[in-house]
Amino acid sequence: MILKIEFLNIEFLWLLAAIPLLALWYYYTGKYKSNTLNFSNSEAFSESKSFVVLLEPILRIFRMIALTLLIIALARPQVTDMSTRVKNNQGIDIVMAIDVSASMLAKDLKPNRLEALKNVAANFIRSRTTDRIGLVEYAGESYTKTPITSDKSIILRSLREIEYNTIIEGGTAIGMGLATSVNRIKDSKAISKVVILLTDGVNNSGFIDPLTAAELANEFGIKIYTIGLGTNGMALSPIGIDSRGKFNYANAKVEIDEKLLKEIADMTGGKYFRATNNSKLIEIYDDIDKLERSDIEEFKYYNVQEKYRLFLLPALILIGLEMILKFTLFRSFI
Repeated sequence: MILKIEFLNIEFLWLLAAIPLLALWYYYTGKYKSNTLNFSNSEAFSESKSFVVLLEPILRIFRMIALTLLIIALARPQVTDMSTRVKNNQGIDIVMAIDVSASMLAKDLKPNRLEALKNVAANFIRSRTTDRIGLVEYAGESYTKTPITSDKSIILRSLREIEYNTIIEGGTAIGMGLATSVNRIKDSKAISKVVILLTDGVNNSGFIDPLTAAELANEFGIKIYTIGLGTNGMALSPIGIDSRGKFNYANAKVEIDEKLLKEIADMTGGKYFRATNNSKLIEIYDDIDKLERSDIEEFKYYNVQEKYRLFLLPALILIGLEMILKFTLFRSFI
C-alpha cells in the first residue's frame, strides 16, 4: 500500500509567495497606525503601553495564518491510497527433480553439490512469486517430496529438508525421477508446464528409460530443462563409509551423460546446461528464470481522500476569531 499526497490545483500554491510581502506591509504600516494625542507635558502618563495595545498585532497574525490555510485549501490537497493487485494470466507450474545420490556430496561445489544446489534453488523459488512449484527427489528410485503448490514457505521448508540418506535405493535413476515429475505435472491446467531436472551422473538404475519419460513429457506439453552438475575432470567425491558411518573421500572422475541430457531437453523444447561451479549454477538458474516468465497483469486501485477541509476549517475559525476580537477587545483600535 502506497500513500501519496498530491495537490489537484497546485498552481494556487504560488499565492503563498505573497504572504511574506503582506507581513512586511503589515510591519511597516503598523508603525503609523496608532492614534496619537499631543500634550504639553506627559509626565503624568505611564510610559508602559497597554496590554491590549501589545496584543493588537495578533489580529494581523491571525489574518496571515488564515490566508495561508485558505491558499492551501484552494490547492486541493489529496491523499491517494494506492493498492496493487496482480493477476497472473499465464501461470507456470514447475517441478524441480533433484538428484540426491551419494555423488551429490562431492566437494567440487562449495560446501558440496547438494548444498550449493539447495542455496541457489531457494533463491529461484523465492523469485517465482506467481508460480506453483513442486519437488521430486530421486536416486536409485524416486518420490514426490512436495506436490506443486503456490505456498513458497512449504516448498522452501521441504527444500531445506532434502539431504542424502540411505532410505532411497542407491544409484541414479534419471528416467524414474523424470517420470515422477511428469506424472506430478501432466494434469496441470497451467498454460506452461516445466520440469527442471538436475543430475551429476549417468542413468544407471530404475526401470524407466529416460527418453521414454521425455517422450511422455513431450506428449503432455511439458518442457524440460536439464542441468549437469559437476566440474570437468576430477572431483573430491565420497567413495565409501568408514566404521563410524562417515564418508571417505577421494578424487574421482566426474561422469555426466551430457548427450542424454541434451537429447531430453531438445525433445521437449527445453535446454541443457552444465554447472561446473557455484557461480555457473547461479547463472543457470538466472537463465531459466528469464526464459520461463509468467504473463502478469497488474491492477492499481486508487482511493482519493480530500484533505482541504483540514485547512479550510481552521482558516474560517481564525477569521471568525479575528472578527470577534476586532469588534470587542480591539474595537477602540479600528
